Amino acid sequence: MFFGRNLYSITCKGLALIVIALILRIVLLPSLSGYVGFDKNNLDLIHSRSLSLDSDNGIHKDKFLEVPQIVWGLNNQKIAFARACLTARMLNRTLLMPSLSASLFYKEIDRLQPISLDKVFQFERFNSLCNGFVKLGRYSDIRNQTVVYELQKGSGRKWTVERDLDQLKEFSKDPFDGYEVIRIVGKNPFLWHDHWPAKDYARVFECLVLVDEIAKEADKVVSKIREVGKELSTSQSAQRGVDSYSSPLQPVPYVAVHMRIEIDWMIHCKKLEQRLNVSEICSSKQEIMERVGNIVGLKSPTVVYLAVADSLLEDSSILTGWKESLLPVEKKKLGVDGIYKKYPYLIQSAIDYEVCSKADVFVGNSFSTFSSLIALERTQKMIRMGITSSCGADVRWPSYAYNILGESNAPKKWMTDMSDSSLKAISYGTNIISC
Repeated sequence: MFFGRNLYSITCKGLALIVIALILRIVLLPSLSGYVGFDKNNLDLIHSRSLSLDSDNGIHKDKFLEVPQIVWGLNNQKIAFARACLTARMLNRTLLMPSLSASLFYKEIDRLQPISLDKVFQFERFNSLCNGFVKLGRYSDIRNQTVVYELQKGSGRKWTVERDLDQLKEFSKDPFDGYEVIRIVGKNPFLWHDHWPAKDYARVFECLVLVDEIAKEADKVVSKIREVGKELSTSQSAQRGVDSYSSPLQPVPYVAVHMRIEIDWMIHCKKLEQRLNVSEICSSKQEIMERVGNIVGLKSPTVVYLAVADSLLEDSSILTGWKESLLPVEKKKLGVDGIYKKYPYLIQSAIDYEVCSKADVFVGNSFSTFSSLIALERTQKMIRMGITSSCGADVRWPSYAYNILGESNAPKKWMTDMSDSSLKAISYGTNIISC
């Protein structure tokens, strides 16, 4: 009996240990079997334990791409960000949220003011709108921050578009695909080769929605412009003894003009005209005023918001010489310059961009990145509404390029050609669909 009880106890303990071992094997084996470690170029390659794909496409939720800080002007930064997103998409990875630059320094890198992208644009809103196309992630999503593969971007004349594309294709496969994080080092994404059509960039730009604080500041400026327009319309109607065309239910329309006549721009555009052997890049103040005044269909009176460099705010001549039916204003005359002064350069540009984007009519320079991206986004809005041509008289969201002469000595109607195979045409003002 003694040996029987003792044997029974030993047998039970043995069986219990076997059961525990089997349970541990079932629980741990799947998570361990996905890890394969080996030495390659003195770097440890660790395969991810799962593929965790987005439901709509092959973007890995747990594979990430890290890019250098994004710098320069607002719209150069937006292009760089979109290019980073599309690169991550090509690699089937989530883009780790990059830093933008709040200040504008082209050469003095140490003076750049990093600002998190989610301080300017809504993070969750971006992922919601771009769901299934591209995806943003946070650094806190990374499981193992010590295992990173650094990808050096090529540079120089020998680093062609084809070589760059081949490199990206290579890094979308094993063994590089096994790394949780690929970090691209080297130049700013704005300077990377472009492999994506204009419509893909437009798709990313659509997902960039300003955070509430900045959006509300832009709305204050827009409201002030429309308020001035309503007062002007009411005053002139009273003088003529007729009813104002404005309605409490309909916002008073306004025109936004991105006026590039500051000295550094004029020097740049003159050099560009010489290099490209063209004459339709630079526009004088007088030429802009005359062409805007000849736009067919503008109601009288109409407020014209001038988006100008701060250096021109002290130049009162930009407000004189306009057609009698047009009332030009800029942030200082509107009394909203205090809104802008609260923020660094990047936020100021974002506010002005929003004000121009919301205008009933936008007029800009087709060789300006700022103007070109506004025209592109307004074109995207038109396409969403089923409008494929800007040639009609009552087209919603019309844009014009004042540096190119159109009909009746007015600026040329401007609708971005979304069939372009890259965004390169935007840099050279050649992506305009003709009527």
